[in-house]
Amino acid sequence: MNTLNVTIDRFQRQSDLIPAGRLSQMTATVIGVGAIGRQVALQLAAIGTPRIQLIDFDTVESTNITTQGYRRQDLGRTKVEATAQSIQELDDSIQVDTIPDRFRSSISIGEAVFCCVDSISTRAAIWRSLSKKCEFWSDGRMLGEIIRVLAVSTKNDIGRYSETLFSQAEAQTGSCTSRSTIYAASIAAGIMIHQFTRWLRGIPVDFDSTFNLLAGEVTVK
Repeated sequence: MNTLNVTIDRFQRQSDLIPAGRLSQMTATVIGVGAIGRQVALQLAAIGTPRIQLIDFDTVESTNITTQGYRRQDLGRTKVEATAQSIQELDDSIQVDTIPDRFRSSISIGEAVFCCVDSISTRAAIWRSLSKKCEFWSDGRMLGEIIRVLAVSTKNDIGRYSETLFSQAEAQTGSCTSRSTIYAASIAAGIMIHQFTRWLRGIPVDFDSTFNLLAGEVTVK
């Protein structure tokens, strides 16, 4: 008779890579639960982040099933509600705080912030509000198969990051949702979570990582 191999501690295979003690003290805020943001939220849940805050005003549309990993039964629901349910199905011990609205400066945020919005102007406004309030910041940008992830965890990086917030008029034509795929979003989210776990371990983060998937080019600064 076959028996199931039951793992008592589901985190045992990541224990050498993700410090459970420090992670247990964290609240992570995900601003924008679209292509990258939904994947970030689910990966945060999978590694055991105990408190996750989701901020997004949008609802699930049919194209979001293909590019953002939402399910058919999520159509018409708010993205924060649908993502919160997926998190709870993964681990119902996680405390999920949903805010079905745009980010506002009055909102209290966690120690770690993942900015996953699709315009430079919105990103800049959020950064102005939160740059002195969070301990770790990661920003995921994507257009087609070009991914850029920025991570800030020291005062020295604050000025460098501000320089990446060029005006909307200088931005590449199109938003990060105009051309996107679930695989590119998943890769971007994975890099953001990797930078988060580096910070948790006390390892310097990579400030600026760019991946051109089609050309096979990687640049890390």
